[in-house]
Amino acid sequence: MKLHERVRAVEDICSHKFTHKDIIEAALTHPSAVEGKPVSASYERLEFLGDSILGAIVATDLFERYPGMDEGELTRLKTSLVSGHTLSTVAKALGIEPLIVMGVSEKGTGGRGMRSALENVYESIVGALYLDAGYEPTHEFVMRTLGPHISPSLAERSVSPKSRLQEAVQANGKCTPEYELIDESGPAHTPTFTSVVYVDGLKAGRGVGSSK
Repeated sequence: MKLHERVRAVEDICSHKFTHKDIIEAALTHPSAVEGKPVSASYERLEFLGDSILGAIVATDLFERYPGMDEGELTRLKTSLVSGHTLSTVAKALGIEPLIVMGVSEKGTGGRGMRSALENVYESIVGALYLDAGYEPTHEFVMRTLGPHISPSLAERSVSPKSRLQEAVQANGKCTPEYELIDESGPAHTPTFTSVVYVDGLKAGRGVGSSK
């Protein structure tokens, strides 16, 4: 599929015709496809922006939708909605998978690599849409695609190790855990991160993984 065909398809998904085609082209491009080119050629920067915009939209909607929920419940619900599993599932259902421009080195990584790419591209599309169309169309896109997954039941339990740790230490009267990234290795499109967690200033654990 040619790049302009991919762009046309994602415009249909977003219900928006992009004025700045270079932005949405970058949003669909995996870093492995543009190695050696400026970082703006791939979705990495747009993913960073989209992650923040997505979080703000979801947090605002949940705050207004569930006035009786406390901070912990809202956090669990938001964490579930913006998790990699949910975003990759939504992106795949929207038909985004065949639209992603992948490099040869990444095409052989299998399902795990594609799940991560789907999550990242969903966030990058949010970022691109925000830059090109503004807040309201971006809010409409997020609510139309992610909104059907909102359910109060998701607030009933912790949905990630990070959330469970936060609940556990706060239940014991301790401060919110603090995380420090101490190492990053490997190629840009498949990095490995090493982080440590501190509770009340004391090192409580260390983890290594493909995402922060």
